[in-house]
Amino acid sequence: MASFLLLLSLLAITLFTIFLQIQQTTASSPQPLLVLPLKTQTLPHGLVSLPRPSSTRKLSFHHNVTLTVSLTVGTPPQTVTMVLDTGSELSWLHCKKFPNTNSIFDPLLSSSYTPTPCTSPICKTRTRDFSIPVSCDMKKLCHATVSYADATSLEGNLAADTFTIAGSGQPGTIFGCMDSGFSSNTNEDSKTTGLMGMNRGSLSLVTQMGFPKFSYCISGRDASGVLLFGDATFKWLGPLKYTPLVKMNTPLPYFDRVAYTVRLQGIRVGSKPLQAPKTIFAPDHTGAGQTMVDSGTQFTFLLGSVYTALRNEFVEQTRGVLTLLEDPNFVFEGAMDLCFRVGEGVAPAVPAVTMVFEGAEMSVSGERLLYRVGGDVAKGSDVYCFTFGNSDLLGIEAYVIGHHHQQNVWMEFDLVNSRVGFADTRCELASQRLGMGP
Repeated sequence: MASFLLLLSLLAITLFTIFLQIQQTTASSPQPLLVLPLKTQTLPHGLVSLPRPSSTRKLSFHHNVTLTVSLTVGTPPQTVTMVLDTGSELSWLHCKKFPNTNSIFDPLLSSSYTPTPCTSPICKTRTRDFSIPVSCDMKKLCHATVSYADATSLEGNLAADTFTIAGSGQPGTIFGCMDSGFSSNTNEDSKTTGLMGMNRGSLSLVTQMGFPKFSYCISGRDASGVLLFGDATFKWLGPLKYTPLVKMNTPLPYFDRVAYTVRLQGIRVGSKPLQAPKTIFAPDHTGAGQTMVDSGTQFTFLLGSVYTALRNEFVEQTRGVLTLLEDPNFVFEGAMDLCFRVGEGVAPAVPAVTMVFEGAEMSVSGERLLYRVGGDVAKGSDVYCFTFGNSDLLGIEAYVIGHHHQQNVWMEFDLVNSRVGFADTRCELASQRLGMGP
């Protein structure tokens, strides 16, 4: 899967619980927007082993290591919480109770639940982009398997039911009703019911719903975010910079054709471009080296040669400002080996890292660039890690732009015009303007 759920964490993380409120706001759409606001709650997080609708609707989500939204499924409705994942196609729910799952969807309690037979055109033709081909089980039902980079693997049947999002029901929505498998992150399973697939595939939720675009805005920690379905323009939001999505008609072994793939053309540290050939940023003849925008991954990962060049340049430009953590055994999140000791308090100012795309740039600075992972009381210092990692260490043949670097950026996925747009903004203020904040 194009989404890499890297759910390690060495510190307490902010969770958000969701309650429902419907409120009207000013937008270009004549229809009111439906809002789900958030409140915060702090919980510890453990370790895992990882080597064309007429109206515009918006949902709020919370983020810690993942982004989640709440909605209802079935008749009568059952409340579920799903990880928002732009790197996956199939949405799925846990449909069987396991020791680590506190929330499941019970298909036996839903009168609108319909399993998908193997003979269905959905099973035969609309699953062609799944990374693992579907099969036919003993009951002649369409059987699907999903697997992830953290070794999680789940199986179950494709089915249809009514998904109700922000008060609007979507009957016949196809999803995976998962009843077996292995998860490497039991803590995350205890907090969510499943995953919301939002890529460009035939069976992704946004494709099934038929929206021309969707947007989200991720706040910094201890604040709310918003997910918006539909086309809306806000006067308080500055102009978006757009970069086209890459289309690949020829199947290649390492290229995900339904991911939100953009053209990364270079990287700067401060005002200095990395000395790397432009060809290194483009996919090769096997498809390896595509650049994906992925809300299901926390941080950003680069192919090894580019990561090494970025690492070396950042170290050079921060020499005398940051103190390297000289511990070869310390690798945060399995792929982030550049960490620093910083005196207790705010990390010093460092040069921004700018990713240059076709037609647009994304600059990463401040807390988005250095992430506090812990402290050493005895030495009176904090440990901060560089928020770019080495995808080679994860076995990933791709560049992945994770949601940490999308914080306080309005992200728009324009499916009709095949492009991604973004603009810097303060997402907590955006939430307030949309009637969600204090």
